[in-house]
Amino acid sequence: MIGSRVRLLFARLYGAHPLHLLAMCFAAALVGYTVYVAGIDTLWNRTVWWQSIAVWFAGAVVAHDLFLFPLYALADRSLTSGLNAVRGRAPRIAWTISPLNYLRIPLMGTALTFVVFFPGIISQGSQSYTTATGLTQEPFLGRWLALTAALFGVSALAYALRIARSVRSGTPRRNETFRRPA
Repeated sequence: MIGSRVRLLFARLYGAHPLHLLAMCFAAALVGYTVYVAGIDTLWNRTVWWQSIAVWFAGAVVAHDLFLFPLYALADRSLTSGLNAVRGRAPRIAWTISPLNYLRIPLMGTALTFVVFFPGIISQGSQSYTTATGLTQEPFLGRWLALTAALFGVSALAYALRIARSVRSGTPRRNETFRRPA
């Protein structure tokens, strides 16, 4: 009883479970150890400051928090609003399982692979790439489009299987509404 009171008080003061604090301390210790082993000179370029790992890391954090997070939060809100609009205009549609996550996952995979392979997709630095590898960047766009199609195809198949399983069992899952069409 006393342990649960202490845990509730800790959660109220800290805002999370005590294991969260332990994980954060472990992560901070790991970062400190990495900096200690690698050395400050590895993270900071004294001759050209903007080529430092620390500067690029800080820039990535700022770029993510100020630009990317609001953009994909807006995209997610638009997707949710669009699905709600479709439901509102067609009241006969009775989704037993929301398609939202089956759209989010392939969209995130598509966006991530686009960001990672963007220079190859637009053939930026093709001369250097050809010199270094002996290959061209021509297949990047086609492969990215094929990967995107595969991600959406697998997601659509998983959604169809989930609906079929739900219809076959005849009972709704937790946090899902089950309505039979009229």
